[in-house]
Amino acid sequence: MRLLVVCGKQETVLGKQRASGACPYCGGIVQAVDVESRYSFCFVPLWFNPGRKYFCTRCTRRLVVCQG
Repeated sequence: MRLLVVCGKQETVLGKQRASGACPYCGGIVQAVDVESRYSFCFVPLWFNPGRKYFCTRCTRRLVVCQG
C-alpha cells in the first residue's frame, strides 16, 4: 500500500515598499514585502495567509520585528 500526500505552499509577492529604520547588522535599507501564502492539499487551496516580511537590501537577511 502506498500513501501519496500532495500538499504544498506557494508565496506570491503582492508589493514592496521601503520601511523605516535601518538593518541592525549592516546598516542597510529595510524593505517591507507584502506576501500571500497559499496552502493546498491535492491541488485544492485550503488556506490563504496574507502577511508582511522585512528584508535588508544590502545583506539580504530576513528581519524580525518585535512589537510589544
